[in-house]
Parts: sequence; structure tokens; C-alpha cells
Amino acid sequence: MSKKCPIEYTISLISGKWKIMLIKELSKEPMRYGELLKEIPIISPKVLVQHLRELEKDKLIKREIFPEIPPRVEYSLSDKGRSLYNIFLELRKWGLTEDNEELVECNFCKKCQILL
Repeated sequence: MSKKCPIEYTISLISGKWKIMLIKELSKEPMRYGELLKEIPIISPKVLVQHLRELEKDKLIKREIFPEIPPRVEYSLSDKGRSLYNIFLELRKWGLTEDNEELVECNFCKKCQILL
């Protein structure tokens, strides 16, 4: 088995257009599939399913099935996912130190600011 660079490995876990946004949403509370679609309405259902499966496979999120009728499934951040989210917060802090007029605080930053 070939060895991987830890930075490349970490970036590969979050590559994909919506993975960072999904991790951000799940950092607030466990959510169901439909709730995630409402929070990120521009993601297609097919891509949402694909990203959720990949994040679960990589152990960044947990999928919990409740034995109810109809069945209920919730997604939440795992400990590994929460530790990665904390790195996003540090990246945000670093980005805000840059003297670049193209940078602007986004909804992601405004929503997570209370966690800083």
C-alpha cells in the first residue's frame, strides 16, 4: 500500500462541491435528508446522497436509523467530523487576517461566528 501525504488525504476527504457545506450544516445539529435539501436547496438530490455516503464511508458523519414507522434517518457529525469542522473555523480565522479586498464574510462565517 502506498503512503499518502496527510494534507492531500485530508483534502481528498472534503473534495466535492458540497461536502464542506454539509459538514457546516451538520455541525449545528443532527439533520434528516429533507432538512439538508432545504438548507442547501441548490444541491441536487443525487449529489446529496452521493456526498452523504462518501462522508459516512470516511467516518466524518454518522447515519442513525430509528426503528419507527415510517423509518427516520438522521445524519450527524462524528467526532472525526467535528474535529475537521474545528479546522474549518481556524481556516476562517486565518482567511480573515488576509489583506485582500476580494474576501468577504459569507453566510457560513456569520452563522458559525458564535462558535469562535
